[in-house]
Amino acid sequence: MKRYVQVLIVLVCSVLLAAPLATATQLFERNGLAIDGYDPVAYFTEMKAVKGLPDFRADYHGSTFQFMSAEHRAAFAADPEKFAPQYGGYCAYGTAKGYKAKIAPEAFTVVQGKLYLNYSEAVRTRWLSDIPGYIQKADANWPEVQKQTRVRE
Repeated sequence: MKRYVQVLIVLVCSVLLAAPLATATQLFERNGLAIDGYDPVAYFTEMKAVKGLPDFRADYHGSTFQFMSAEHRAAFAADPEKFAPQYGGYCAYGTAKGYKAKIAPEAFTVVQGKLYLNYSEAVRTRWLSDIPGYIQKADANWPEVQKQTRVRE
């Protein structure tokens, strides 16, 4: 009986732990590409949104990222967490407000070495009005927001 209870506890814990892990890797994609095919490394090196090329791709958490060069792909492969967008690539402002929203790759901000994407330039302007406050709210909301299946258009 004691062995049965131990096995049951392990099974229950496995199920409870597996659900958050499954949602933690869900990234926003459009047309099968993360960040709509834009190069995540370019946000840091070029300080602008640059469309990646189909010749330079890498997969991360089940999503395909494109890059403008082999060098950018290699940099990403060496440290994807450094370059991957925050909040799974969903709109950072939306996450702060408690929901998932699509993004416009050109509406971005790099803050303390992290990439934040927004729904539009207008939303980015709101985001810029209180970046620390919105990051704090988004960080707090993300565990629940990432479980949502609906993405606001």
